Amino acid sequence: MMKKRCVNSLKIACVFAALHIPVSFAENVTFWHGQTGKLGDAVQLLCQNYNNSQGKHTVNCIGQGGNEVLMQKTIASYRTKSNPEMVLGFDAGTLDFMLSGAIIPVYELAKRMGEQINWHDYILGIRSYYESSKGELYAQPFNASTVILIGNQQILNKAGVQKLPESWEAFGRTLEKLKQNGVNCPFSTDGHSWRYLEQFSAIQGEAVATHGNGYSSLNNQYLFDTTSHLKIMKDLVKWRNAGLLKLNADTLAGNYVAAFTSGECAMSLVSTGAYGQAWLALGGKTALMIGKMPAYEGTPRFNSTVGGGAIWVMKGHSEEKYRAVLDFLDYVRRPDVQLQYVRQTGFLPVTRQAYEQIINAPDADSAGFATVKTGIASLSEVANSNTKGIRLGFFVQFREVWTEETQKAFTGKQTMEQAIQQAKLRGDQLLGRFARTYKNQQLP
Repeated sequence: MMKKRCVNSLKIACVFAALHIPVSFAENVTFWHGQTGKLGDAVQLLCQNYNNSQGKHTVNCIGQGGNEVLMQKTIASYRTKSNPEMVLGFDAGTLDFMLSGAIIPVYELAKRMGEQINWHDYILGIRSYYESSKGELYAQPFNASTVILIGNQQILNKAGVQKLPESWEAFGRTLEKLKQNGVNCPFSTDGHSWRYLEQFSAIQGEAVATHGNGYSSLNNQYLFDTTSHLKIMKDLVKWRNAGLLKLNADTLAGNYVAAFTSGECAMSLVSTGAYGQAWLALGGKTALMIGKMPAYEGTPRFNSTVGGGAIWVMKGHSEEKYRAVLDFLDYVRRPDVQLQYVRQTGFLPVTRQAYEQIINAPDADSAGFATVKTGIASLSEVANSNTKGIRLGFFVQFREVWTEETQKAFTGKQTMEQAIQQAKLRGDQLLGRFARTYKNQQLP
């Protein structure tokens, strides 16, 4: 009997080999992410749902306590050959991942496994952040967000403001009107570079750095000191000094989002991913108004850029493991899975199929999808060579430099002009060091 079983097994193996049918086995794979709080809970639930949806593979999703910590741990794990199969890398680390030598581009993995995927179904404003100069996706978009302006309708209407401002000039007038009508905190913000350098510059159609923000060369210099970026930063200082704007430390809540969700402040400029938190806190008390980030008058509006992150596949694992990885990537790309994730988080759908399903759904106008139309519309404005995204080396470190210098201006230790010049100087030093580090590598 044993001999007969062995013979039958060999026959089956021969049939598979003759037909070139891959034999797939159950695999355990690991997915690291930096999401925390409710966003981290949503990732864990998505992974749990995937594991329950099929009986073959198991994905172990492990939070690493924040995006910066995730980057550090990923680098360390690759050096010690203990890295996970997948990492949810955040936007600012894109070029670092591309040139690390530690990843397998997702388009290449799918091709290697013989799977046909319509990568162009990904929304252009999202896809362009993670693709090569040839249009090849290096990571699969997952957490998609962009900047939006949100307002507390009750506070705004009581002060005579019926709609959110669309220009920065109108924004300033709105802040003054709110203050004149007794609103102690017209606007809360953290002054982060993602909003006031990266998103602002894209919407204005202006360059952050040379070569299309690094998309066509590794040898770059920062240009934001020559654009209207200085104007918005000086306006922020002016509005803060006039009591029209509060930074984190100025608010009673100690945090700009919490200051809005507590009802302390009338408006805030946030990621679409933060909308869910605001709705949970204020949804039963007031309607929330949603608009695009303002642009200066007299200039055409361009697309905002995508924030959030994408799933990177790391080297060093077996083909069987990568089949499990590809199966998980197929799952999270499904429109129904995206819809559920959007409802839970306030993030945006990443494919056109998912977007079309949302806007045609019976509950398209519900709170769960409140940011989708505005967010996708913002990402889908007219594009130019400066609005694909940021493809600059050591950009995570540069964000810290920019924040350090601009915070000195907010606290009166230097002028904003000095802050921007210092940020450019130190940023160029980082870009120079990055170019020397990767001087023998080709930009994808």
